[in-house]
Amino acid sequence: MFGSVGMGTLATGARKVDVSTQVTQAPHETLGLTPDHLLRMHRSMVTARLIDEASLRQNRMGRAPFVVPVSGHEGCQIGTAAALVPGVDVWVPYYRDLGVVLVAGLTPYEVFLGVFSKADDPSSGGRQMPSHWGARRLGIVSHSSPIATQVPHAAGIAYAMRYLDEQAVVGCWFGEGATSEGDWHEGLNFAAIHKLPVLFVCENNEYAISVRQDKQMAVRDVASRADGYGMPGAIVDGSDVLACYAAMRTARERAIAGEGPTLIECKTYRYLPHTSDDDDKSYRPRSEVDEHRHSDPIDRSAAYLLAHGVADDAALEAMRDEVTAEVEAAITAAWDAPDPDPATAMRHVFADQSISPDPAAQ
Repeated sequence: MFGSVGMGTLATGARKVDVSTQVTQAPHETLGLTPDHLLRMHRSMVTARLIDEASLRQNRMGRAPFVVPVSGHEGCQIGTAAALVPGVDVWVPYYRDLGVVLVAGLTPYEVFLGVFSKADDPSSGGRQMPSHWGARRLGIVSHSSPIATQVPHAAGIAYAMRYLDEQAVVGCWFGEGATSEGDWHEGLNFAAIHKLPVLFVCENNEYAISVRQDKQMAVRDVASRADGYGMPGAIVDGSDVLACYAAMRTARERAIAGEGPTLIECKTYRYLPHTSDDDDKSYRPRSEVDEHRHSDPIDRSAAYLLAHGVADDAALEAMRDEVTAEVEAAITAAWDAPDPDPATAMRHVFADQSISPDPAAQ
């Protein structure tokens, strides 16, 4: 957690409240954030972007079989994740949440161990497809490929927290496409009935792969559905990292106080295809993507740092150079790391099972 905040207005039902406007008009001190907090948030966003770009390069080189881009989502991911407490709260991300897991404590090296399916990949030892995040030491719970299945998991973990009287919350992230699934309804309904300490974050980037939002739901805002479950909903500008932080921090305070879950909708946009296997030019025009790039969350964060004297251009350029070097070093180290032992292929699948790499030994 980066600081203390008691502000942020919630939108219940179909009534929309522009949380972003309120937050961006207030200095970061109002949010309990120091210049160091802001720099750490900005660095996390830059790190996520550079890892994203580097992962796609590895894919084009034939070294990474599958990549899930994050570019465009950095503001909502780092902003919401920064309001949680590493080592205390539990993180239940979805496949695009590179920024979330970086804030939780995953390192670039560990990210690339997963990209290259290496033995020391913390998520699964090279067994899961990339971006199925998991790390027991950090409290990151892995999800399954079918979307929204992590939502009832998050509700169940939050139920256990309340049963054990723990002062902690569960953060659960998903895209707007997940809200079309029955698992999503069941998770939110259960959490609301039992007033569980779980924070539901919808990263609404307008497309469920190639399907526009208006072909998935008849409502304009996902957060308007919150009223149907009896929980507050908040709508924030997903490219405004401080607005996302404020909404998430307010929701966490509610949950810790026993007031139950919150549904936060971050209006965001992904600049790149859904995955490295997707051709987004087939369903959205380049002009639309270019228009959204004018609200790049990293550029907005940099402008805020400059405007408030937190950093100058030289400092921001030096930060980017440092992160670039860190990412390149992580790629080299991860690529050279040991591959999984074929004899362990059945580990975590069948009890006490192993196979020999030599078929004649079977």
